[in-house]
Amino acid sequence: MTTVLTPASPLTAADRCDRCGAQAYLRVVLISGGELLFCAHHGRKFEPELKKIAAEIQDETDRLTAAQASAADEEH
Repeated sequence: MTTVLTPASPLTAADRCDRCGAQAYLRVVLISGGELLFCAHHGRKFEPELKKIAAEIQDETDRLTAAQASAADEEH
């Protein structure tokens, strides 16, 4: 049996980390169903365990470095 996952929608500022309430940059779709949201910090902290139970991990942490690069460009 092959499981086909529908593409996830992009995370927004309204999506909050299930651990601390900060803005979420990772969505973990669980094999058992449901999903968890994590900030970059908690996503890194729990990554080894999450990979064991995840059907899919949507990682948008690259948006953090893109935002920092844009801010640096605006300063110069």
